[in-house]
Amino acid sequence: MKVQMRAVVLLAALTLWGCAPEEDVVGQNGDLASRIEESLNALNAKTSFYAKHLPSGREIAIRADEPMNALSVIKIPVMVLAYRDADAGALNLDERYQIQPEDMRRGSGLLQSFTPGIEPTYRDIITQMIITSDNTATDVVIKRLGLGRVNSMLADLGFEETRLRATTGELFRAVLELADPGNASLSDREVFDSGFPSDPEAAVRSFSFEGDSAQWLGRITAREISQMLEAIEEGEFASPESSDEMISILRRQFYSSRLPQQLRGRASIAHKTGDWPPHAGNDVGILYYEGGPTVVAVFTNQNQGDFFELEAALGRIAVDLVDSWR
Repeated sequence: MKVQMRAVVLLAALTLWGCAPEEDVVGQNGDLASRIEESLNALNAKTSFYAKHLPSGREIAIRADEPMNALSVIKIPVMVLAYRDADAGALNLDERYQIQPEDMRRGSGLLQSFTPGIEPTYRDIITQMIITSDNTATDVVIKRLGLGRVNSMLADLGFEETRLRATTGELFRAVLELADPGNASLSDREVFDSGFPSDPEAAVRSFSFEGDSAQWLGRITAREISQMLEAIEEGEFASPESSDEMISILRRQFYSSRLPQQLRGRASIAHKTGDWPPHAGNDVGILYYEGGPTVVAVFTNQNQGDFFELEAALGRIAVDLVDSWR
């Protein structure tokens, strides 16, 4: 019943927020919002931002309802469905799965470096999907849950824009297909063995591919993923034990070059990144500090500027939020 109520609240909030001029939301927070917007606008990238200070309800929304390329941030709702299934008795997190040669995926993650045949638990696989953004783990979990069920859950919970479009294996096959249409028939293992294109035109194709919404791993908005993080934090999508475990996993995120970059001594963070470097670098999370917490989501797609400066800018924004919202 609590989850159903949350869905109603989310749908109502989406309707209300959709009617309010975004400038009004930004204006309610004065200089902080202006500084954040200035930082984002200085990047040579398509950007979207949302933050909410949970104790006070203060928020900042900058293009927060514009659909963005989620990249690996879309792995958060996959995790949510897994833990909801565990609560319902449909998934045993301690069950072991034997990693097969055809399960291997390129890109981020550690499982691809092991010899096929290892048997991690689903809990371990889900953890790797988040903390190292493991693509092998991601597709194993999606295969177990069902891609369509992820999207059905999102719709049932009131998320209108957020959707998982493909597996990472399908994404990488599409990258290879751009280089050679004949690659469309490659098996998952052949896609893995092929690696990534390195011809002279590969970088140009990669930039166009990242910006093509028909090719995205998932679609998302800054506002909706922030609402999801808030619901996880408040234990509204799963049992208290499962909610705590999801937060614990997000707190162990391996990649720290964006939102956490300059937080040492100021705050801790539970978060998830999404990458297509150097063309996209996303980060979403919950900032924990005295006077917090604050949920924050920053998406940067179609970047044509310095990627390291992009990451530093996100780090400065996180510091500004922590210092300003107490």
